[in-house]
Amino acid sequence: MTSNLRFRLLLLLVLPLSVLALMGAWFAYRSAEAAAGQHDQRLMRLLPALAEAVLAPSLSNQAPPLIMLPPTVEEFLRQRQNEAGYAIADLKGRVLAGDTWIRVEVPSTKAAEFHSQEFAGIMYRVAVVRVETAGAGEMVVALADGSDARQQWAKQLLMRVLLPNVLLIAAAGLAIYWSVRQAFEPLVALAGAVERRSPRDLQPIDEAASPDEVRPLVRSLNRLFALVDVQAQEQRRFVADAAHQLRTPLAALQAQVEAWALMVQSAPAPDGPRERTLVLGATQIHQLRDATRRTSQLARQLLALSRADARHAQAQPLQRVDLKDLCESLLEAFFEQAAAKDIDFGLEVVPASVWGHAWLLRELLSNLVDNALKYNPDGGRVTLRCGVRGGSAFLEVEDDGPGVPEAERERIVQRFYRLPGASGEGSGLGLAIADEIAQLHQTRLQLGEGADGAGLRVLLEFPPEPVAAP
Repeated sequence: MTSNLRFRLLLLLVLPLSVLALMGAWFAYRSAEAAAGQHDQRLMRLLPALAEAVLAPSLSNQAPPLIMLPPTVEEFLRQRQNEAGYAIADLKGRVLAGDTWIRVEVPSTKAAEFHSQEFAGIMYRVAVVRVETAGAGEMVVALADGSDARQQWAKQLLMRVLLPNVLLIAAAGLAIYWSVRQAFEPLVALAGAVERRSPRDLQPIDEAASPDEVRPLVRSLNRLFALVDVQAQEQRRFVADAAHQLRTPLAALQAQVEAWALMVQSAPAPDGPRERTLVLGATQIHQLRDATRRTSQLARQLLALSRADARHAQAQPLQRVDLKDLCESLLEAFFEQAAAKDIDFGLEVVPASVWGHAWLLRELLSNLVDNALKYNPDGGRVTLRCGVRGGSAFLEVEDDGPGVPEAERERIVQRFYRLPGASGEGSGLGLAIADEIAQLHQTRLQLGEGADGAGLRVLLEFPPEPVAAP
């Protein structure tokens, strides 16, 4: 990741330099083009004067025509010394006067033509025109100039433009790479420090030792470390509490089974050891049943708590849950348990529905009803309600049992927490599971007093909008 970022920074900084270098070369060429255009115009202006220099035709095939160069042409040739020349040729392109090294290409029209020619290591710009002279008729005149800006630019392109720019870009690339590497040293050191950490080391990173640009990342890492630390501590606490809760019923089961095993070994067996039998009393059977039920319930609640984990639940699709049907099904499920304690278990339901997880809402309501029936004395009353209030659907479980003191209502939803002196053999997970599921559905358990200030009332008010789109 760091290498990629370095490469991207290097590329983003070197590319503009390369573009600027190319633009500089292009502007230099355009300047040379403009200068060359002006140079061509000057040569074209001198061609008529050179044509007027022919005063008389040749007297013989070997003799040149009579020529007298005008001052403008002489000045042009003198200023450029060995970088200029002229030629006067016939219509066959044979040079009759001037510099014979100039290659004369006879134009097909009266318009001036240009071409380039190299001689003695110099690239010349040659202007040629076919004109009617005053003394020798129609002839071809040519002017050659070796100081053409375009030719100079082409020759010096490598040494004065491309090579310096390439060297500049290479030097800038090295400087940028070194600078980026130095600038990234704190980030590399931070990555190394995090990589060398033990999985158990969740101490915050020192923000003062990081650059300002990296401090938001360090703060985010510190927040993550803090959250992971809290989660790890909660997990350790949860495992310790779960082990403690499971130890009691399992120890009772083991002690009971060990006692029966000793009784079997000491019992007389007239027909051999395989015929030994043991008769259990009703009290022993009930103790065994209670221990197994408690262990089974605790294992079921631990599994429910695990399934209520946000990541696990959010992977499940949402559905429309009918709260009225849910309450009626729970009335049937807990009817026998309520009848065993002569509890008046009733319903006050109005059609209502919410978006959520049906299996989790059933688990939530089951825990609330089970708690109400378990801790309510014989002959008590438990009422299960649902409906719509103020535009929001709600669920409510109310009993007239011992209730929960106001000072304990915040702690009662913590895992494995039980009220001091509470009766029954609960594990302290019912309300914790219900609260976990409530949070997944964007609500919380609201604990209050029951009717006439007696008992406990647990209310859930669901948000008016669905948790997510169906």
